Amino acid sequence: MREIVFDTETTGLSFAGGDRMVEIGCVEMLNRCETGRHFHAYYHPQRDMPAEAFAVHGLSAAFLADKPCFHDAVEDLIDFIGDAPLIAHNASFDFSFLNGELGRCGRPIVHLSRMVDTLQIARSRHPGAKHSLDALCSRFGIDRSHRVLHGALLDAQLLAQVYVELTGGRQIGLGLVSDVAAAMPAMAATRAPVVVRPPRVFPPSEGELAAHAAFMSKIDHPIWDLDRGA
Repeated sequence: MREIVFDTETTGLSFAGGDRMVEIGCVEMLNRCETGRHFHAYYHPQRDMPAEAFAVHGLSAAFLADKPCFHDAVEDLIDFIGDAPLIAHNASFDFSFLNGELGRCGRPIVHLSRMVDTLQIARSRHPGAKHSLDALCSRFGIDRSHRVLHGALLDAQLLAQVYVELTGGRQIGLGLVSDVAAAMPAMAATRAPVVVRPPRVFPPSEGELAAHAAFMSKIDHPIWDLDRGA
């Protein structure tokens, strides 16, 4: 099954309140394994960058000044995500900005039935624990030492590893057994025939039998003679 893990960076907390998406990072997964394909883009927000948001992700208005507006580059994103389920941490936030931007430029929004929220999964699996992305990386031993500021692609890559752990961990790879089993008929068709040789019999010589009998006679009270001795 193809899935997309994604994360966004924004100018603030509310698309309806005038904030905009400035970065998106997407990681493709197939049967819970990263394929190596990803999508990453920056967008001009057409507004200022609040200091609070800049402190989180470090994306300044000057850096974004030459980046395309979302409506000018939306097709590449739509092509990449396709109709796959979309996985995010606190997914309602990321969906509100993704669908806000899509709706703003007249494109169909992503139906919420495709939304997978790793925050909800983490809360159900580990109630009472901390559920931030940093906390989950620490819980599962995922290296996040290079995460100084928030970054959409980096966070999506970390979340992809967290998602695998939340949904079965590395044992999910055992599902590959079914793929191997399905391939067995084709493998058998191309395999060279196995030639079974008849067994070679090497009976003991008279001398070997005599030597064995002499050795066995030296054993006191052998267990195979207990019944006879009784």
